[in-house]
Amino acid sequence: MMSLTPSQELLETIELSERDYMLDRMLAIQSRTGNPEGVAILKFGQAYAFYSKMMPWPSFNTVMGLRSTSADYLEGILAYYKEKQRNVQLEIVPTLVDQPFLNRLADAGLYVSGFHTSLYMSPRFFAEEHVKDIEIKELEKDQFSQYAAIHCKSFGMTDNGIPHIAANNAVLYDRPGWKFYLASVSGEPAAAAVMFIKGSVASLTFAATLPQFRGMGLHRKLLQKRINTAFENNCEIIVGQCALGSQSHRNMEHTGMKIGYLRAKWTEKMDR
Repeated sequence: MMSLTPSQELLETIELSERDYMLDRMLAIQSRTGNPEGVAILKFGQAYAFYSKMMPWPSFNTVMGLRSTSADYLEGILAYYKEKQRNVQLEIVPTLVDQPFLNRLADAGLYVSGFHTSLYMSPRFFAEEHVKDIEIKELEKDQFSQYAAIHCKSFGMTDNGIPHIAANNAVLYDRPGWKFYLASVSGEPAAAAVMFIKGSVASLTFAATLPQFRGMGLHRKLLQKRINTAFENNCEIIVGQCALGSQSHRNMEHTGMKIGYLRAKWTEKMDR
């Protein structure tokens, strides 16, 4: 049984869970016929460098798994993203790198551009709350357009992205470990969430609620649903990410999750 008291082992377990789900997601998208998103994955020591030609957002063009021992790969990583015409993002986890490594990042012209919070808990069972007109079910294979519409509209994206998001997530449906959930209000799709299980670790990888349905507790209910699933699958730990102090953060803390670490995002300065 894994100890969930703060330790180097725990931090590495949380970091590995985040890397595992990202790697599996990118491998699945890359496997689509003709690799339409132009996904490439390179390994630099223990670190993975993710790239997508058609998806320019930082979350798809990022480096995960860096350690102090990765310092000698830094020049190659920066050159790789320069060749790809991408502004590199390095995801740095506390205690996994030392001060000399951080100095190397600063000397290379990178700076801390943001933070993301990683939380964790030991899964437990939540009694299901039956709320009138609210229903949560696992997503059916033919519902990815609904899922993608929630994704786009929740984040202010145009409907043009719906087919791409649908295709990039539908490819995960039959892969081991992936579970999708849809929350409906009076039969209308209102929120969605995703989880990835590998071994004894479950990762909360995504959740979104349409603006008109916010404030109804859907995010919290989707959290509880996924935590219950992790419990039923004998997971020892469940991990999730969110913006510090956000409503998602408050909901996660309410369910019993606590902060493992703040992950720093280091980005190359645009004027270099």
